Amino acid sequence: MFKKLSLIICILLVGGMNYAGNLIHNDDITILASNTVGNDKSSSISASINGNTLTVVFTENLGNVDVEITNAFGAIMSFASLETPTGYQFFITIPGQYTITFTLPNGDEYYGNFVVTN
Repeated sequence: MFKKLSLIICILLVGGMNYAGNLIHNDDITILASNTVGNDKSSSISASINGNTLTVVFTENLGNVDVEITNAFGAIMSFASLETPTGYQFFITIPGQYTITFTLPNGDEYYGNFVVTN
């Protein structure tokens, strides 16, 4: 009886987590090169926005990358951030249109545009 009840609870929990996972929607941000002198590394930078959370992942070691977020008027914005093992998470608290710019140690620049709605 206990094993059956445990199994039913596990099935319900897994099903509930799967349903909740389907509600999460990430919008991928296209990363483009704006000023490069070396090999194009835009495919090594992945970014997505999920609600107010901007996630950046570097798929290869690019060195010390400078990350800057500007609003639609070009003003540099400062948001709470968290360094992850492969990149960063930023918590965008103000709805609006933004551009994220990545500057590599060699001066190459990449950017992506995104919108925060809530």
